[in-house]
Formats: sequence, C-alpha cells, structure tokens
Amino acid sequence: MSKIKVGITHGDPNGIGYEVILKTFADPAMLELCTPVIYGSPKIASYHRKALELTTNFATVSSAANLQPDNLNLIPCTAEEIKIEFGQSSQEAGEAALAALERAIKDWKDGLIDVLVTAPINKHSIQGEKFHFPGHTEYIESCVGHDDQHAMMILMNDHIRIALATTHLPISKVASAITEDLIVGKLHELDKSLHRDFGIYNPRIAVLALNPHAGDDGLLGKEEQEVIAPAIQKAENENIHVFGPYPADGFFGTHAYEAFDGVLAMYHDQGLAPFKLLAMNDGVNFTTGLDLVRTSPDHGTAFDIAGKGEADENSFRQAIYSALDIFRARKVWDEGGRNPLPKLFIDKRDKAERG
Repeated sequence: MSKIKVGITHGDPNGIGYEVILKTFADPAMLELCTPVIYGSPKIASYHRKALELTTNFATVSSAANLQPDNLNLIPCTAEEIKIEFGQSSQEAGEAALAALERAIKDWKDGLIDVLVTAPINKHSIQGEKFHFPGHTEYIESCVGHDDQHAMMILMNDHIRIALATTHLPISKVASAITEDLIVGKLHELDKSLHRDFGIYNPRIAVLALNPHAGDDGLLGKEEQEVIAPAIQKAENENIHVFGPYPADGFFGTHAYEAFDGVLAMYHDQGLAPFKLLAMNDGVNFTTGLDLVRTSPDHGTAFDIAGKGEADENSFRQAIYSALDIFRARKVWDEGGRNPLPKLFIDKRDKAERG
C-alpha cells in the first residue's frame, strides 16, 4: 500500500517554518509514515539549514508527480532571490508564502498529494490582491469549498478538541454574529467531524456560553437564553448529543472538558486561550468541513525566536500525525457507508404497492 503524500507549505520564510519542518524530518522514521513534499525554495531551505546548523537532507523535484517516496521532497515555487531576514515582516516573504500555498492547493486538486500541512504565515505580509482573508482557514475554504461546505477550525490534541463558532472576528462583532442557525450549523459540522474524522460513535459535545456566568439569568446578557440554549435544544432534537451552555471559566477550571469529545467555543480567544495553556507544545489546528484534510501547528511564525534554533517542532510533528490519522479515518468511514444494506420492509404488502 502506497504511503500518504503530505504536502507541506513553507509558510513565511522569515519565521520558524523551515526550522520546524527540517527538525521534524531529521527523524528518518517520519519517512516510513508518509511521503512528504515541501512547497517552497531549495535556496531558502538551504539557508535555514545552514543558519540553524541542521543536517536534514531534501531532494528537489520539479513536480509532485515525481516524488521520491523515501526522501523529504521539495518543489521550487517561489523566487530564488528572496532576501531572508529572520523575524522581519516583508512583502516578498508574504508573496513567497502565498505562492507555496497556491501550488500546494493546485496539486491537491489535481490528485498529486493527499493532505496538506501548513507552516505558519504572517497574516499581515501575505495580504494582497490574491489574498484578502483573515487567515489560512478562510482562504482554503475559498479555494476548495463547494456546495454547502463550510470550513470550521478545530484545535486539538490527544485530550481535547475545541471548535470555534466564530474565528478571526473582532470582539465587537462577535455577539451579533452568534445566531441560532450559526450554532446549529457548527454543531452539525462538529458532530459529523467527530464521527468521520475521529471515529467516535456517539460523541458528546459541550457548548460554551458567550457571556460571563452564562449570562446570569439575563443579568449579564441574554444571548444564552435567546440564542444559545434554543440552538442547543434544536440540535438535540436533531439527534446531536449536546450539552450546555457552560460558563467558560468554570468549564476549563474544573476540567469539565474531560467528559466531552468536543467543545464549541463562541469566539477565538475563548477557545484558544485555554487550549494553548493546555496544549502549547502539541496542539494542532485542523480545518474540518472540507474535502481537503488540512492541519497546521498551533503556533504562529514566532518571529521573536526565528533563526535562533529554539523552535520546538513537536506541534508540527503532531500536525503531520493528525493529518495522516484523519485521512485514514475518513477512508474507513466512507468505505463503511459506501454500500449500506438495503432497507428491510416489515409490512407484507405486495412489492408493487411499495413502489
């Protein structure tokens, strides 16, 4: 059986992307698990390798159709004359990050890679005519989403999975964005992902409140009474095993999350602040809701330590593991539902009458 082909975008070349990639694949055992291909630049990769005194080898290939299964492959897709300035934001670094992302997504659409793992981008420098999104998640949805597919961010490790009802949205706009339809839709997406992507037969989902103390019976806000609780009830009526809303502080402070397979947070920092406290070194950002399996490490470009050799690659390694696990889980789930047993009729009417 052929190994899963993992496309890896190099992210912002002035950040720690190449460091965590090269450190991850310094372990030869990684090449036994998958066939990796970096979308980036041989010159930039070599610059990082030399500056950081790393020894990881890579093979330059012209196309993902020609990957070497037992090597770390690299496809050139950015300008070679880029000036590398560790820890600095620059337009050309942003353009290099976008070029790698565009090429990787095209190759996935063409069936040349199986999953995508993205190294961190700088959300400011990547902005331009082709990229006008708050982050990877929204851009990837615009490229590969179709019909009624909507990307949803799940932050995860072996102990917790937190999905977000809203993602990169200013706090001043969160309350108005929280609607019953939004929450019900997110709960359906999370429930589906827990089944299909993680193989959980009967997942339990917790929903966090928006306001302090879950609104305190309307004293501190009425969204819980008027929006969130009705959405939970509707989702429950639609056969989702869901509970809440829970005040976020007590929910995490008492480790209540340990009783659930998934958590739906109302906004970015409500979910990410406790998650990073719990999983800073092994957290993974997973984009569900799309046909493409995409993961990334749960950290940014880390400009403050770029080029110093201090970056911990464990989160990136876990992103690789998660992409492989989810890809396999989806194949098992989809195969299991491909040829369902024919429906059995209990009544004894004539076949013609049953139509």
